[in-house]
Amino acid sequence: MGTLLSRQACQARLRSAEGMSLAEFLYPALQAFDFLHLHRHHGCRVQLGGADQMGNIMSGYELVTKMTGTDVFGITVPLITSTTGDKLGKTAGNAVWLNRDKTSPFELYQFFVRQQDDIVEKYLKLFTFLPLEEIDHIMEMHAREPEKWGPQKRLAAEVTKLVHGREGLESAKRCTKALYHSSVEALEAMSDQELQELFRQAPSAELILEPGMTLLDLCRKANAIPDGPSGYQKITDGGVSVNGIRVTNPETVLILGQHILKNGVSLLRIGKKNYYIIKWLQL
Repeated sequence: MGTLLSRQACQARLRSAEGMSLAEFLYPALQAFDFLHLHRHHGCRVQLGGADQMGNIMSGYELVTKMTGTDVFGITVPLITSTTGDKLGKTAGNAVWLNRDKTSPFELYQFFVRQQDDIVEKYLKLFTFLPLEEIDHIMEMHAREPEKWGPQKRLAAEVTKLVHGREGLESAKRCTKALYHSSVEALEAMSDQELQELFRQAPSAELILEPGMTLLDLCRKANAIPDGPSGYQKITDGGVSVNGIRVTNPETVLILGQHILKNGVSLLRIGKKNYYIIKWLQL
């Protein structure tokens, strides 16, 4: 009790307005027992954690050495924080996952390509195996041509390739071209998995192409626009695009190879951010 209560983290929580739950108070003891169990059953002698885990790791060190007499070790590493100083992790809600189901290669790539200048050099040293001399050269080139975002692009490429392999990196680049550069070629080359990852929240619909089917028909069948004059006007006002190309005539007849890509997909966008994935059957 005395050891746990003496920890700075514990004292800070007890003095805070939120206080401290019993589960939080006992957490160091539970983590210490985890270390003891791993040591006894799997020969574990080293515990690695973020700098904020120092107290918990110390509890484990003390318990294992007291119970077994064996020398064990704890290693802490500096926390990775955002530009605002917030910890990156699932508790903070800003975690970046290695699992593709939780963070796609495209999302991982975009996370690193958006990093600010004041942190990108640090991330290059932490997350890549690039030689320090090469990182210095990258930063020198960036000072001359900051508009090219060279360090960010190299960082994103290296991390994505490390986590998801070269295929994952190519997937991230295809998605980037399709979304931000309206590349029809990239969109045609995308797999169903990539489409679902890129437009994770986008509704999808399976339709059959009927002779003379128009853009207005497509939008209504996909439930992308309201019925009546307001939906018609949405198109004439320039609020609808297909595969990155704005279409302002509601009576435009859909054409294979233009409105419907070679992979049997159409990407319908309403406004700036509302996407709909259309998969065409029996083409």
